[in-house]
Amino acid sequence: MTTARIPTVDRTVGGVAVGPIGLGAMPLSVEGRPSEEQALATIHAALDAGVRLIDTADCYQWYAGELGHNERLIARALAAYGSGSEEVLVATKGGRGRPGDGSWTVDGDPHRLRRAAEASALRLGVEAIGLYQLHKPDPAVPFAESVGALRDLADAGTIRAAGLSNVDGEQIRTAHEILGARLVSVQNRFSPAHRSTRDTLDLCTEIGLAFLPWSPLGGISTSAVDDPGTGEPAPDTPFHDLARERGVSPQQITLAWQLAQSPILIPIPGARRPASVRDSVAAAGLTLSAAEVAGLHL
Repeated sequence: MTTARIPTVDRTVGGVAVGPIGLGAMPLSVEGRPSEEQALATIHAALDAGVRLIDTADCYQWYAGELGHNERLIARALAAYGSGSEEVLVATKGGRGRPGDGSWTVDGDPHRLRRAAEASALRLGVEAIGLYQLHKPDPAVPFAESVGALRDLADAGTIRAAGLSNVDGEQIRTAHEILGARLVSVQNRFSPAHRSTRDTLDLCTEIGLAFLPWSPLGGISTSAVDDPGTGEPAPDTPFHDLARERGVSPQQITLAWQLAQSPILIPIPGARRPASVRDSVAAAGLTLSAAEVAGLHL
């Protein structure tokens, strides 16, 4: 199958060209994950389409004892892909855990963050991690101390750039003071159904940090047409209406809406199948008018 490639210079993270759409790799390792063969095919489909940003974390796993599952999967996919894989920015995270029962933990201890980053680099097979993100602030640890670990990792050459996730505006400003130009990105939840973090997107636009919304398709049904299997009509929202008019999926409309929010925003939709990746990538080719963007709501 011939896959149209998206441009690789539209958007950047810390000066690194990654294109307008990234890949959120978490679904390839957590509950309901596909076979490894399908997971590798999904990553390769993203690379074929021109995706040059893959987001992961050391804790993306399903069962206890699988720490680093997603990182190892990505490393295998890149090694098998060959030419072009060296252009990929792999963004991983540390500071959270998954005990295997579906719950999440948080640990921002600076000593453990430094060890976690070193272990992630080994799993990814790199001398320095392209982008290392604090997964979530730990309320039991002073935020500046956790961010200080990112500064130390950059000073040591373990990471090339630092990012934050699940943070507010004050925390972004604090980290920017500590890290300076080494802080390059913020990853917060942002979607048509979750717009409460708009202030952090605006702050990132002001400072010049890449904004990587997680769960960018939140609130959008997978169906753009009536479901013949159930007889259920497709959802009636402006996103679905515009998708019908354009003859594309509501996911593409949603990602095009995301891209229209700011030139520093790079969605990282998840995927379990090559077809899903290809559909997401196609959103980069959609241009929405200002009136269309303003009319899209849930």
